[in-house]
Amino acid sequence: MISAAVKPARELNSLPDMGLAEFAAGMAAIGVHDTLRLGGEIKAAFGAQVLRMSRPTDTKFGARMRHWDINRFFKPLHSIEYMSNQSPLPADADNVGPLHRDRAEGIVVECNGTEATISTVAGNTEASDSYWAVGQLISIQVGKNRVVGLLHTVEYDAETWNEQAENPILLKVELSGEVRPDDRRGMIFSGGITQYPYIGAVAHRIRKKDLTTIYRSSDPSAVTIGALSQSADIPAVVSVDALLSRHFAVVGTTGTGKSTAVTLLLHLIAKHKPNQRVLILDPHNEYTSAFGSSANTITAESLDLPFWLLNLEEFQQVIFRGREGSEEEVDALREFIPKAKTVYRYGAGNSVRRKAGSGGSFTADTPVPYRLADLLKLIEEEIGSLDGALRRLTLRHLKSRIEAAINDPRFAFLFGSHDATDRIDAVLSNIYRVPIAGKPITVFQMSGIPSEVVNSVASVLCRLAFDIALASHSKVKTLVVCEEAHRYIPADAGSAFAPTRDAIARIAKEGRKYGVSLAIITQRPNELDPTILSQCNTIFSLRLGNDEDQNVMRKAISNGSRSTLAFLSSLADRECIAFGSAVSTPMRMRFRNLAVSARPSSQNVSDGDGVMAQADTSLSEIVTGLRGSSEQGPEGVNETEEWVLHDEPIAGAPAPSYADNTGEVTLKPRSLLKRKTE
Repeated sequence: MISAAVKPARELNSLPDMGLAEFAAGMAAIGVHDTLRLGGEIKAAFGAQVLRMSRPTDTKFGARMRHWDINRFFKPLHSIEYMSNQSPLPADADNVGPLHRDRAEGIVVECNGTEATISTVAGNTEASDSYWAVGQLISIQVGKNRVVGLLHTVEYDAETWNEQAENPILLKVELSGEVRPDDRRGMIFSGGITQYPYIGAVAHRIRKKDLTTIYRSSDPSAVTIGALSQSADIPAVVSVDALLSRHFAVVGTTGTGKSTAVTLLLHLIAKHKPNQRVLILDPHNEYTSAFGSSANTITAESLDLPFWLLNLEEFQQVIFRGREGSEEEVDALREFIPKAKTVYRYGAGNSVRRKAGSGGSFTADTPVPYRLADLLKLIEEEIGSLDGALRRLTLRHLKSRIEAAINDPRFAFLFGSHDATDRIDAVLSNIYRVPIAGKPITVFQMSGIPSEVVNSVASVLCRLAFDIALASHSKVKTLVVCEEAHRYIPADAGSAFAPTRDAIARIAKEGRKYGVSLAIITQRPNELDPTILSQCNTIFSLRLGNDEDQNVMRKAISNGSRSTLAFLSSLADRECIAFGSAVSTPMRMRFRNLAVSARPSSQNVSDGDGVMAQADTSLSEIVTGLRGSSEQGPEGVNETEEWVLHDEPIAGAPAPSYADNTGEVTLKPRSLLKRKTE
């Protein structure tokens, strides 16, 4: 029988709650065999203390039997004198060190549809000091299910902290889903909650097994992009198919790792989707070094974008240098450009009236070649005619604008040597990688393009990406990556170039139907068009310090995960909160590191980079760099100089390797004004 010589109730509280059968098995493990009778006696003697830790709705001895620790349980039995005909405890039982369990429990004292309040203790417990830390996931036992929530607030009402005793605290937990058993798949996680926590339900920090269940993915296109912040050994995975089919955005303050995160995502997309084209609008010339020989880099010097590929709005943006043109001049362009196209196709005798049966008539937006000389000649003829007398001044202004644009060396990528040859096949092949030829990624360096026409170039690139997918019946699938997206699609519609905005909006709204995907990259989500941002169903939010930017993210995330965004201003570099269709549930994670050779080139310059600031430097070198001049003559340009293009990529090039150690590419500095010569 068991004597009444027992230790204080505090020690007895360490006895686990378990069923008698499991209690018997534990006793047998240390040599005590008549355990059913002994277990009943312990229950009778100490039931009040033991049951005080059980669930209110389960008074059976064993409410939490799966949490017990053999060594921790049987050590207190040394304080109990028992007499039986069985062998005593092993002589070396005192020498068995207890296994440390970083575990504590709390009780639900309040709950509504989105949040639960948990009462527990901290300090002077077997749990670590950081056990109840903000940002941890909490599990609440409800029947066979475990409701999962994010701990976002810890409250302590007393004025002083007692280091020698347990201190009562309250935890605020935002509910996000539940882990529940499934007949076919075992334990699964679902975003909805079928059984809400009741008052008295037991809560504790989530088990690693449940954490793995929550973030695992059965999607065959899932790839690992990093690890969870809460547990570095659990991978953070995203679905590539969901990223591409429903668009994604990467936002974050400058210097937090946006470009590196985008580079990692693009490496993985290219690796797992080898036939996926990627077009990067790169305003800072930083992505070429990240992909090396795997990418086709297009600069302002190597770009061949014929002027006749531009639609009327894009063309007038070039002619009027980014300003609004007069309605009379725009109407004249709308009239004479189709005539110039007809002259080029059918000859001068059919400039106004095309041949019968030759197909549909041309418009100013039809992407067919025409000669600028024909356009200028038509305008000149109109000026000299009787009908043109009333708008002679308008037409002369228009003619002067066109001639000025033609003669501007910065626009050579558009007008070149005024060649109207129909080379659309070569242009589309080079930019949109048809065929891919081992280089599925096109890095379009925008910094060398004049600011007056950069919107027109972005517009035509995005518009053609959609049109090509449509014309190919979705065989040519392209991901358009818009760096510094707030330049092209600002929240203020009046400050944006309408064709660019419309082209990107069309991809955002309709692109998934035809295989055109969109990636929005920005440091100021508050300045983005909210309609277009809302089409990005997956968002990776790195650190954001601005309150308005954080509010945009709060509107984008689901109600059950908004407290996650409270950490936006304190995220570490390369750490983000990912949410949307490509992840199973919102997660705080850290992107995996890339090799230096596979990272985008940084545009930050400091004395530590080997470039020292100087008090005196050569002014002539600066002027030469601005003008792009050389020793070719007083003006720096040969009279016989021609505008030339880089050679076309070699067909049949070997497929690229997308390992982290991508070859480095060094680009020489170049002038924005320099002509390309042989």
